[in-house]
Amino acid sequence: MLKLIGAFQNSIGSLLLLILLFATHVYFTIRLKCIQSRIPEGIRLSFSKEEGSAGSLSPFAALATSLAATIGTGNIIGISAAIAIGGPGAVFWCWITGIFGIATCYAECFLSARYRVEKEKGVYVGGPMYVLERVLHKKKLALLFALLAAAASFGIGSSVQSHSICAAVTETIPVSVHLTGIIIALLAGSIILGGARQIAKVCTFLVPFMSLFYFGGCLFLLWANGGFVMQAVGVIVKSAFTSKSVAGGIAGTAVMIGIRTGLAKGLFTNEAGMGSIAISAAEAKTSSPVRQGLVSMTGVFWDTVVMCALTGITIVSSMLKMPQSYVGAGEDRFCFLAFSQIPYGEYILSVSLILFAFATIIGWSYYGECAAGYLFGEKGIGWYKTMYIVSVYLGAVLSLETVWNLAEMFNSLMAIPNLISLWLLRKVIIRETVCGKKRNMV
Repeated sequence: MLKLIGAFQNSIGSLLLLILLFATHVYFTIRLKCIQSRIPEGIRLSFSKEEGSAGSLSPFAALATSLAATIGTGNIIGISAAIAIGGPGAVFWCWITGIFGIATCYAECFLSARYRVEKEKGVYVGGPMYVLERVLHKKKLALLFALLAAAASFGIGSSVQSHSICAAVTETIPVSVHLTGIIIALLAGSIILGGARQIAKVCTFLVPFMSLFYFGGCLFLLWANGGFVMQAVGVIVKSAFTSKSVAGGIAGTAVMIGIRTGLAKGLFTNEAGMGSIAISAAEAKTSSPVRQGLVSMTGVFWDTVVMCALTGITIVSSMLKMPQSYVGAGEDRFCFLAFSQIPYGEYILSVSLILFAFATIIGWSYYGECAAGYLFGEKGIGWYKTMYIVSVYLGAVLSLETVWNLAEMFNSLMAIPNLISLWLLRKVIIRETVCGKKRNMV
């Protein structure tokens, strides 16, 4: 099983998917006339309320829910692994995917808000599955997306994250993995069983808190490495285009390996093009799909352009300061080595990892719940929540190599039906965004 999954992950098909995703990012960036320039407007709108708009979540609550799912351990461990495998230049290519991915995130969230469905008075549902079925009349693709989303939620959303929490806890405290798993499952369950509004309420508090906590730790570390910060930025840019060794004893790596590693980590860390972020956009209080698209696309900005960049500069500046410490270190240890330079740094990093992983658990539960509701109706949601909470416990106590690879595969395949809907409806997205025409194009 592991060999088959590994073969898929390293196959030409996987590479083609990366190329298709990035091509979609570039296409919408050009056709939407560099919508990334409206990021300041999107940030402003995310904190403002629109009177008389329909929906059950505020724009910020919807954004926080999507950020909870996307800002995860990949922003820390994922960037650490990218640098270990692809060199410092991988961070540059990760930034590039984030910048271009903003346009695709706007496009998919625009469609979700544009074609959302009112489930009951004031409560809306949406996402690629509804767009595929109700607008494009592609029921099989809609079912495929929902199945893949639900399957991915059990892996990348619950099991993998609870395993990461367990690893972070046992890094500093000798405690039973079973006890840790039970506690995580109970805490997550108390939130998940409360429904979408409870999840959004917790995410609205948790996302800013955990981001600022980790952000503060990184800033303190950058201050400690002050003499190497600008040099680190230069090394990251230079390494993106050269395989030669760079300053501070950091060995170079093949440019193509750095590009592929950085693009892969960036594309799958921010989830732009996967269709998952669009699910939460449908429930936001808004009267305009353009407005909600602008708000939702800021999630990719915060996730990749800010958080991943911060992690990358922090690690590379530490590598320049004490290069010998990184010789022979595991790909998941780079971030711990960086934080070990400051007092209680490893505790700060462990707490950050725990918070990020827990936020992902509850954020992805919402995505999975929406997918289960689409597939099986209201009755299926209760069963899904029960299975999801159980998977949180199992993830903490079981070996997850197979589950991780499966989840990553499901997460990748989600992009295919979503990208089909984006390309088929690209004229609607472009016309209503650029020209401002609000009539029904389908």
